[in-house]
Amino acid sequence: MATFVLYDAFVSIAGVDLSDHVRSVTVDAGQNMADDTAMGDAFVSNAAGLATWSISVELLQDYASSKVDATLEPLLGIGNTAALVVRPASGSVSATNPNYSGTGILESYNPIGGAVGDQAMASATFQSASALTRATS
Repeated sequence: MATFVLYDAFVSIAGVDLSDHVRSVTVDAGQNMADDTAMGDAFVSNAAGLATWSISVELLQDYASSKVDATLEPLLGIGNTAALVVRPASGSVSATNPNYSGTGILESYNPIGGAVGDQAMASATFQSASALTRATS
């Protein structure tokens, strides 16, 4: 059985490579369910609805220019979107290193997180504003 250890993910937000600040990243793709249960049905029935995706990232906070806070904070607000690119590894796109990309809306951003003596952390969640594309070349 082949397995993969995630230790060198590539994450780009709004054209800024923040990979060296990423602690964790999750790409979640799915579909909304449309209830099509009718009278007489014994169980709930669903039909596939619109596709959706989100990307959540936890980062080591950095307030320097062109780093974490300077990249994420301007994305807050109505009408703002960002190009997102995530790969399991920083190397070239391939069948074993697929590239997931799309345009997202910053749903939440936590610019300060941690306890006394902890590494300062930031987290962000993006929701779909376009299709999520998977490329292997």
